[in-house]
Amino acid sequence: MIDVPIVEPVMHWTLADAQALLAVITEVGTEGLVPADYQPEALRSAIAAGEGQPLDEIASKSLSWLIEDMRDGRTPMPARVQWFAVDPDQDVNPTAKLMSAALASHDIAGTVHALAPKHPDYAALKAALAATPARNVKARALIQANMDRWRWLTQELGSIYLITNVPEFQLRLTVNDKIIRTYRTIVGKPGRTATPQLAETVKNVVFNPTWTVPQSIVVGEGLGARLTRSPGAAAREGYKVTKNADGTLLVVQQPGDNNSLGRMKIDMPNPHAIYLHDTPGKALFNAPVRAFSHGCIRTERAVELGMTMAILGAGLTPQQAVDYNLSGKYTKVPMTRTFPVYLTYMTMARDISGKLTAFNDIYGRDTPVIASFAAPRQLKTTQRASEEEIIQLDNPL
Repeated sequence: MIDVPIVEPVMHWTLADAQALLAVITEVGTEGLVPADYQPEALRSAIAAGEGQPLDEIASKSLSWLIEDMRDGRTPMPARVQWFAVDPDQDVNPTAKLMSAALASHDIAGTVHALAPKHPDYAALKAALAATPARNVKARALIQANMDRWRWLTQELGSIYLITNVPEFQLRLTVNDKIIRTYRTIVGKPGRTATPQLAETVKNVVFNPTWTVPQSIVVGEGLGARLTRSPGAAAREGYKVTKNADGTLLVVQQPGDNNSLGRMKIDMPNPHAIYLHDTPGKALFNAPVRAFSHGCIRTERAVELGMTMAILGAGLTPQQAVDYNLSGKYTKVPMTRTFPVYLTYMTMARDISGKLTAFNDIYGRDTPVIASFAAPRQLKTTQRASEEEIIQLDNPL
């Protein structure tokens, strides 16, 4: 796909509306944006010259840019490393529609501020920015970057959703933006196995899952050859080995206590093959830094979470969920009510106790975001997500 610059609409402006826009631009720094991006001096000069085409053009451009940044984020897509969560807000509320409504209602400020993220963390970050002196450049830059990350997500996260903050190593089950349950997580190791940022949907809950071992392990790490030489080891470790017609080996780990996915898998189909799952290696949840996986999210008390999802999303009774879990048999439960899952990367956010906290930038993803704020604003293009390589990370080991 070729990314091309977005063409902003041009509409007629009155002097009163243009002055209202200038007032909004002057104070937009409170939202973690940069007032100079929206051409306040050029707008002020156009206002002084009176109504006409020059004012229409400069005011329309300034409001378009402001709408784009408040709705979608200021950070250019190339600086959003491994960010594959496509934000639908520009489809729901396109710029021309918002500008037209703002000019019809003469409520420029209301239109702009209505685009701010609704999640409570955004309000907490905004308050922190207001309380941080201008001389504390580094702290303000970190707050700014994380305020912008909330704008990269859809404004309406859903009434019930799962959200994990990778650098915090925590997953939340959230209802109406209130945390119902929290779960410690284990995320991808830095490098090619780092967990990407996604916005997906829970489609299935799998009790007692099997695990089809990737060929990178079957062949690349010699697992297939070892199990073929030792059928006893295959049986003890719960693997079933099948030779395909082309000579390749299919290795599937069967349900059981040793299964690498544990007793539960929460399926959210995506090109990266990322999902949430249980693990037999529960001691690792006690580590303070939990970046051990090949990309998937190992989840503390995953059986509890999966049973909750199956009850809420498929109408299972609690007893049915318990029976499926205890059966020891592979059981896939499709969701009749789906739930969003957000894999985010916030290096400053409220922790599970509600305290605004800075988290270690384990993947080094802050630097390009902060650098982009220090540089002039880039024109938006049609790019909607990272164009980096999609790495298949279906490996819970």
